[in-house]
Amino acid sequence: MKKFKYLIPKTLDEAVSLHQSHGGSAMYVAGGTDVIVKITSGKLAPDYLISLKHIDGQSQLELNTETGVFCIGGLVTHRTLEMSSVIRLQYPIIHDAVQRIGSTQIRNVATIGGNLVNAVPSADGAIPLIALDARLNIYGSTGERSVDLIHFFQGPGQTVLDRGEIVTKIIVPKQSKRTGAAYQKFGRRAAMELPLIGVGVLIILEEGSNRCAKARIALGVAAPTPIRTLSAERYLVGREITEDTLNEAGKLAAEESRVRDSVRGLAWYRREMVAVLVQRMGMKCLQRIKESEGR
Repeated sequence: MKKFKYLIPKTLDEAVSLHQSHGGSAMYVAGGTDVIVKITSGKLAPDYLISLKHIDGQSQLELNTETGVFCIGGLVTHRTLEMSSVIRLQYPIIHDAVQRIGSTQIRNVATIGGNLVNAVPSADGAIPLIALDARLNIYGSTGERSVDLIHFFQGPGQTVLDRGEIVTKIIVPKQSKRTGAAYQKFGRRAAMELPLIGVGVLIILEEGSNRCAKARIALGVAAPTPIRTLSAERYLVGREITEDTLNEAGKLAAEESRVRDSVRGLAWYRREMVAVLVQRMGMKCLQRIKESEGR
């Protein structure tokens, strides 16, 4: 393994400055669960690793009780998300995903920001946040900017980040009262397995009925980047949410997916699982809405 220098900035500006001064020979590192493995295997060979772990304010969960906006720091670990009562009770779709990412040891150090920046099609962290219409705050040499998470990914391992930019926060907008959301990944085994497909569904019901006011259906491992299935979402809006309507939405989502054959699973089977999981997660959304109204 090539030797590197480990730099520990204390502020975002210092981190960005270090990255600029060392050019292409420097990399950011947060939890290191992916970067260190790639360095050890020889896939990466940076001269400098710039740690983000000691920058204040990047490891916080903040729910604004007045606006309802929820902010997740880029350095928040999956274990923190898994153990948070706010996540479990108000954003269970996030809890669905993070509790099954890697092992407990991995979740203790791996960060949600790193999960997004890696931009692998199988990343579980992205799909629930896309279903929740999350945005990212990004900081770089020209200051801060914001981008919708669905537009963050450009291809496997590719994002809209410019050189030296850092994902500082994930912003989840206020959720309506009658909102249900759920995520499930499907793989060959339950533990420590990359998914063959990942499906996140969010449904908002109109007041006093089971008619859909808003729908989000997000898929992972169904295309080179995470996607939303827009025709399936449009189909649900204005209709009563039943097993039959969700079955039809699942078929539409499967048709919109761009799955392919691989050594881990065939395209036809993945399409079948998209249809099945959209229906299942839609019904779970209904269940969660009923449970929240009964509390």
